[in-house]
Amino acid sequence: MRLDTLTLLNYKNIAEARLTFAPGVNCLIGNNGMGKTNVLDAVYYLSFCRSSTGVPDTAVIRHGEPFMMLQGHYTRREAEEDITMSLQRGKRKVARRGGKEYQRLSQHIGLLPVVMISPLDWDLIRGAGEERRKLMNQIIAQGDAEYLDALIRYGKAVEQRNSMIRREMLDPLLYETVEQVMCSTARTLHAARSRWIQAFTPIFLRYYQAVAGEQEQVQLRYESVLNESTPEQVLAANRGRDMAIGYTTRGVHRDDIELLLNGHSMRRTGSQGQCKTYTIAMRLAQFDFIKASNPATPILLLDDIFDKLDATRVERIVDIVAGEQFGQIFITDTNRTHLDSIVARLQGNHQMFAVDSGKVQAL
Repeated sequence: MRLDTLTLLNYKNIAEARLTFAPGVNCLIGNNGMGKTNVLDAVYYLSFCRSSTGVPDTAVIRHGEPFMMLQGHYTRREAEEDITMSLQRGKRKVARRGGKEYQRLSQHIGLLPVVMISPLDWDLIRGAGEERRKLMNQIIAQGDAEYLDALIRYGKAVEQRNSMIRREMLDPLLYETVEQVMCSTARTLHAARSRWIQAFTPIFLRYYQAVAGEQEQVQLRYESVLNESTPEQVLAANRGRDMAIGYTTRGVHRDDIELLLNGHSMRRTGSQGQCKTYTIAMRLAQFDFIKASNPATPILLLDDIFDKLDATRVERIVDIVAGEQFGQIFITDTNRTHLDSIVARLQGNHQMFAVDSGKVQAL
């Protein structure tokens, strides 16, 4: 799959741009804060109907403007795809495929697979469990519509149960109806996550050692209350506690991934370079995993990935991304040396862009 053209209108600091991309590597050069990341974020938004930064939708509309619009023209499985995302202040976002509006945004997820590596991935190491759950959900949902449906239904059921607890409702039949949905969807989520961690870990290990060398041993461990108990047992054991605290305290919505380096917590022992290598390896493994389960090859977005890495690790990452397994790649950097090094190793077309104060110019 490739993105052929991208049109941006009032997206973050970019007033207007129409960009034509190469099917291989597309490099965006510029100083920090000029808008390089915003171009990549627009590509991400067209795939996931939201910003990669997690900001509210209204924050992506350029200051002082009433609306934003993104339009991407893709080639996917030898067929053309036109995707449009538009948003007006005070109104809901609208996503269209081939001019036809989606009834639900979730119908779009997985059509245009994208993997993004960015400085925000630091939160995968240092952040709360929510960040690592997002990773699991994002990867699995792009190739498994049943999982995405179960995730949405489970979330709504938890919200219903929490509302009932806060309102101090006591009718057991009402709780039973909501908890049946929670239990059935929780089983689906737990089973899919368990399968995923087993398949994902060896791919992650391969990428990590390709960058860091074999002297560093890494491991991913799936932590879930359902590893030891059924959903029904979890709800029953914590019902009194939930009522006292005011929300559902345990369940698959609290799942996490323990990240280990040489048997120790990565959060506590990893250096900046090791943490950066860890997150890059996780994202590259994400690429392989999605590619294997999706009919379209993902687009790879690399945002400022060489910072905090020594020369040896940079060299090894350049070797990896220059490999044939990747399709279209977008890379941002303030240092053209890194980009020239990647381009020099690649076969096929590439394109360079300069980004300055929200203006994007092909070089």
